Amino acid sequence: MDTLSEVLDNIRSSGALIGQNLLSPPWAIRQEGGTSITVLAMLRGEAWVRRDGDDPLRLGTRDLAILTGPGPTLLTSDPTGQIPTTCVLTAEGACLQDTGERLSEADVGLGRVTDTPPLETEHVLLAGSFPTSGRIAGRLLDALPSVLVVPRAHQRSQALGLLESELENREPGQQAVLDRLLDLVLIGALRDWFALPDTDVPAWYGAAGDPVVGPALGALHADPTRPWTVEALARRAQVSRATFARRFAEVMGEPPISYLAGWRLCLAADLLQEREDTMESIARQVGYSSAFALSAAFTREYGVRPSRYRVLSRQSTVTEIAD
Repeated sequence: MDTLSEVLDNIRSSGALIGQNLLSPPWAIRQEGGTSITVLAMLRGEAWVRRDGDDPLRLGTRDLAILTGPGPTLLTSDPTGQIPTTCVLTAEGACLQDTGERLSEADVGLGRVTDTPPLETEHVLLAGSFPTSGRIAGRLLDALPSVLVVPRAHQRSQALGLLESELENREPGQQAVLDRLLDLVLIGALRDWFALPDTDVPAWYGAAGDPVVGPALGALHADPTRPWTVEALARRAQVSRATFARRFAEVMGEPPISYLAGWRLCLAADLLQEREDTMESIARQVGYSSAFALSAAFTREYGVRPSRYRVLSRQSTVTEIAD
């Protein structure tokens, strides 16, 4: 499995909030922080995506935008961003006034598209957002800009059109289909964005194609429990130990054994959050000789013991769902 597939395997939508909406300009929607990834597309008209500290980005018709991270985002028909907020869109899909009072769809002119075609003056927004959790997923999100845009001309996937069509379908199983299609939209958009000529790709993504680092990185991810040494990894890359160590540090920004230790701890953190396995079992699954060895390394890295991390991570997940 390549690195991108492994990371994306930890980012799956489930019960995603997806919908098409009719918007009558001028309009401005402020999305609160809370969801880890939001996918946006203007199926008709254009919009501007604004985040504090970043330059506004134009979203043309059928361009795709991906928002990451917890910060609030303003999506608006006004490039200056000066018009009043039409509504505040929470992570749970509710549209509220600034005071916190819920707005009806009629109040804001924001509603799901039906079979009635939009007026010439109306904009059509497709938005899909879903939460992510876990340290492996975090490696992807932390390496991406808070807003990235894939122009329509550079999109190779057909998933957006399929998602749009499914939203108008009322057959049983629709939510499951929407979840899968949103996954495909996200994966296709990321691959297309990585392929853009001016994209500063994350180190782990570029490393996959490196003739020295790529084979070693694949081996580390495929078998993280193996007692890897720099010499053994260099043999995988078919270069000398010194050449391999130097090249890995150049591409990944850290030595190979340091990277392996961090990857193992990410795996351990996700297992603690997702499973009921004992600490000894998790230690063996990620390449540590004992629960004590894992606990010591985990505490140094994250500042909390594994048992406490398990409790806190699950409390956080439950709170997000309940809210």
